[in-house]
Amino acid sequence: MDDVASQLKKFQKELAAGTVSLVLLAVLAQSRQPLYGYQIAKRLEELGEGVLAGKQSALYPVLRNLEGAGLLFSEVEPSVSGPPRRYYRITKPGREVLRAWVAAWTATRDTVDRVLQGEL
Repeated sequence: MDDVASQLKKFQKELAAGTVSLVLLAVLAQSRQPLYGYQIAKRLEELGEGVLAGKQSALYPVLRNLEGAGLLFSEVEPSVSGPPRRYYRITKPGREVLRAWVAAWTATRDTVDRVLQGEL
């Protein structure tokens, strides 16, 4: 049984690594205002019912990569309750990339579903 649990954990980690950029862009696209890392992590936790939850610190390198690619914009603002916070928002190119990624995700998901259901 331990082997099944470890294989499941490995599989979930691989799935998360492949989808985190997609869900981060989606969360920011759905937000009316910029969000900081903790808010993004909480939204993922709420929306994903635990499936998308992970270490909050793991989000920051992905956010930086998305910003470096021009898909996000961030700015630092002072906080009354602690250190300054970096707020992220999706850019116009980010929205265009998100649309393409959603189409790719949908096609992949549909194909995997057909394979798992024995339709291919």
